[in-house]
Amino acid sequence: MSVLFLLISALILIYVGVGGTTAAVVMSIATLVGLFQDDWHIASILFGGLFLALALILVIPSEIRLNKFSRPLLGWVRSRLPKLSSTEEEALKSGSVDWDGELFSGKPEWSKLLDAKPAHLTSEEQAFLDGPVEKLCGMLDDWKITHEEYDLPDKVWKFIRENGFFGLVIPKEDGGMGFSNTAHSEIVMKISTRSVSAAVTVMVPNSLGPGELLMHYGTDEQKKHYLPRLSGGEEIPCFALTSPIAGSDAGAIPDKGIVCKGQWNGEEVLGLKVTWNKRYITLAPVATLIGLAIKVYDPENLLGDNEDIGVTCVLVPRETEGVHAGARHLPMNTVFMNGPTWGTEVFIPMDQVIGGQDMLGKGWTMLLECLSIGRSISLPALGTGAGKVASLATGSYAYTREQFGRSISQFEGVQEALEPIAGYTYMMDAARLLTSGMLDRGVRPAVPSALLKYRNTDLMRIVINHAMDVVAGRGVITGPRNFMARAYNAVPIGITVEGANILTRSLMVFGQGAIRCHPFIVDEIAAADMEDEDQAAKKFDGIFYKHLAHTTRNALRAFVLALSGGLFETVPRQGNIRSYYRQLARFSAAFALMTDVTLLSVGGGLKARQRLSGRMADCLVQLYYATAVIKQWHEEGYPADQRPLVEWCLQTCLQDLQHSMREAITKFPVPVLRWPMRLLVFPLGATGLNGPDDKLGAQVAASIVKDTPLRQRISRGAYTTMDPKDPLGRVLNAYKLANETADVRGRLHEAIRNRDKDDLDEITLLMGHERKKLVDWACSEGSVKAEECEKLEEALTALYDVIRVDAFDEEGLKALSRCAKGKRKVVERPGVK
Repeated sequence: MSVLFLLISALILIYVGVGGTTAAVVMSIATLVGLFQDDWHIASILFGGLFLALALILVIPSEIRLNKFSRPLLGWVRSRLPKLSSTEEEALKSGSVDWDGELFSGKPEWSKLLDAKPAHLTSEEQAFLDGPVEKLCGMLDDWKITHEEYDLPDKVWKFIRENGFFGLVIPKEDGGMGFSNTAHSEIVMKISTRSVSAAVTVMVPNSLGPGELLMHYGTDEQKKHYLPRLSGGEEIPCFALTSPIAGSDAGAIPDKGIVCKGQWNGEEVLGLKVTWNKRYITLAPVATLIGLAIKVYDPENLLGDNEDIGVTCVLVPRETEGVHAGARHLPMNTVFMNGPTWGTEVFIPMDQVIGGQDMLGKGWTMLLECLSIGRSISLPALGTGAGKVASLATGSYAYTREQFGRSISQFEGVQEALEPIAGYTYMMDAARLLTSGMLDRGVRPAVPSALLKYRNTDLMRIVINHAMDVVAGRGVITGPRNFMARAYNAVPIGITVEGANILTRSLMVFGQGAIRCHPFIVDEIAAADMEDEDQAAKKFDGIFYKHLAHTTRNALRAFVLALSGGLFETVPRQGNIRSYYRQLARFSAAFALMTDVTLLSVGGGLKARQRLSGRMADCLVQLYYATAVIKQWHEEGYPADQRPLVEWCLQTCLQDLQHSMREAITKFPVPVLRWPMRLLVFPLGATGLNGPDDKLGAQVAASIVKDTPLRQRISRGAYTTMDPKDPLGRVLNAYKLANETADVRGRLHEAIRNRDKDDLDEITLLMGHERKKLVDWACSEGSVKAEECEKLEEALTALYDVIRVDAFDEEGLKALSRCAKGKRKVVERPGVK
């Protein structure tokens, strides 16, 4: 009995997480009572002695504990903790921790998620979306842009500049729109549903670029001069980070600036002689102001004793002598301006360093801060926009396309493809809004920005591939009728840019998150790096035992919650989704435990263990997206029609989370730890998390097929048109007519099925090419009323038009070739002759 009594006492204390002194007193009393009640059995002595020793350590005088335990432990921990480079140290200092920290804690406080101020738009921001953004979308003909002009039309460039699209986030006092990050995201998303090329053109100046850097770090003079010019479109900016050799790793770039004196505007001033060679730079071919990330050196010690100053961000006017730009890359048949820029020993004064001379060497921090913003908005919005277009167009096409007299949306195989289109689009939108809400609260979400960029672009790929499966041949033929081609072409761009997904998944998400979001690791690393051994030991002593209790608590929580299904966990009642909250709490505890085990066992080798890091990143992604879905449903008031979508998302995330966690455990690089982790995390094996069943899947598939408010909710924020000459409008118009004539078309099909086989073959031919004769026949048979004939013929014509594809004769192909040769132009740069 004593052993059981001791175990229960210890487990309760650890699970509840009481303070050290309270735990010591209770465990001591429990140990002594248990010993005396059990006649000193050997098991009682062993367990009692162990617990009593642990209890005494918690209250032993600090000086004794420091010398006998903490100093030796510090040496061992130093050998296990990851070693950070200078750029990694800077990365940890930049950005901030929000909901991601709760997921790493092992015991998320749900109130912090539900009570956080949500993403929202002001009336002014909504008016901009309904006005200028809507008008811009209506001006865009994506076929002409990508196959004839190879550029946005001049009138579109003019409209973008004159209506403030380049200054969305620049404050009003500096001439900008002063919009929120959520508005920025909504604007980019809506434009992307019309034209990826236009969306990229708008989003780049508003994310990582001179404007963002100047807003946060520029001198008063720089802000006063450049921000109004950027806002009004007088200057077109670009920012050049990527080098052919180093990629986007600013710490390894070969581009350099040498401190020297030179001539500027007729005067000798102190400045930099800059040499660079950059590629993949969006807007570089038309930019009038080039931002650069370079490494600065001071070989003549003009600024002091330090020769290697470090990464610095500078501004180079395009007209400066020696600047080269104008050639273009063509990224996967999208035609946003993108190309190389280079220069050799181009002199600029110190005034062109962003932030002035005092910001020399601080460019890496500046970039990290701004990257966390841009990466949270631009590509996640692009991915979500693609999902919304796919939901609208593919759901409409599946409803209107008929085979064997039935809409293909009724076929289970098609439903199986429609299901993830709807579910993942809702999931992407929820994660996008959760993160933009963080940004609007002043959070700089370094870890969420990385996982959002990785996951939304990956889900974009999955959704578009499913859409192409449904649309089939209709989606693979190039031409102005194709409503899926540009999104399909854009998928690899999103996957690749702003940190390729392999890099982001395997190095950034968990590699940074495990340290940045951990409640104790950062302080332990700081203690281990201290040169003063006494101070290091004291700092470590104040942290390590809390860390030990934290890990033990999460191990116990993971085990107990797995056994009980989270029965003892206190979770919110709203939405009646307590079982999902409990499973997420269970896996959060397991994730926190596995994070600690990984850091202590793999330690500095984590960078090389990229398969493990990637699997752990996938675990965090599923936790984040599941909770984002809960947050979004909460903010919308738990509407009943969204429940199937919400449950599909949560079940899918939990299934994928379980899979990723099992993979991480069964393939853990330290084999001896696999069995203990499997016992703690999956004591009953992988049970009960099998993902959505077919019934739920069919409901979710129907959410983008049936003409309901839920379909409108999923596609909310996308540009729509009913113009039957527009690629998207054509299918939406047919969808509208198909719904309006559903009953009469049903009677028509019933009449056709009741005909003799000889008559049926003739009537089938009429359905494709002689629709008026078919309608006249139906009227003569009495299955269609006379007043219904005109509407029925209009609907049948539209339904047939939807399945038609483009075809080019020899002259047509020659015309395309002439367009390609003659219209690959560079837009005139404002202010540059």
